[in-house]
Amino acid sequence: MQMSAGPIRVLVLLALAGLLRAAAAFAQTPPTPAEYGAYEGLFDAAAKGLASRIDTLAGAGADVNERDENGRTPLIVATFRREPAAAKALLDASANPNALDNESYDALTIAAMAGDLALVKLLLGAGANARAITGPLGGSALIAAAGRGAADIVEALLSARAHPNHVNNLGATALTEAIVDGDGSERYQRVVDALIRAEADLNLADRSGSKPLALARAKGQAEIAALLEKAGAQP
Repeated sequence: MQMSAGPIRVLVLLALAGLLRAAAAFAQTPPTPAEYGAYEGLFDAAAKGLASRIDTLAGAGADVNERDENGRTPLIVATFRREPAAAKALLDASANPNALDNESYDALTIAAMAGDLALVKLLLGAGANARAITGPLGGSALIAAAGRGAADIVEALLSARAHPNHVNNLGATALTEAIVDGDGSERYQRVVDALIRAEADLNLADRSGSKPLALARAKGQAEIAALLEKAGAQP
């Protein structure tokens, strides 16, 4: 059975968009093994999860917001390493939860990309901005979480007033990201349902002119298409 030109065009654009996003993901730069090995002071303590050492160093006047060569703070390093105790110790010592590294990533987006709900909640509780525009593509923690099907994180970010309709530099929203990067499984259905309940714009087209419902249909995501249809989305 031959497909019409319309669906074929949508599928080609979806594939290209996915490749672009995959390439862009490498812009998030965790420390290298060599950098970890060279770290001293708070950076070393953050990387190793040494909360008591952080307390001691911060109490002695160490700068909890110092930067390494890539603009990472100790908090960003602790987040990359997924060390919640170290992250909490740094936050308790007044580390800035909204600091950006040289690729414009904050700890919240890094935690969202890693699918670490506990760290996301810790950062939000310490004042991390769920509406921050982050990364070289002008994205957000919400878009990152939606694209990975991290439904619990999506809900936590939306509860913290993340913008459900923010559009990144590729023309993607959290909703289109969940469809284009997702597989239509239950976790992505939960993401879409959460965005619907948060009053995301269901008819906001991407740069190709394709709306979320059309994208879901083109990818054969019947359950997500049904959710969107029930909520009033237009093809």
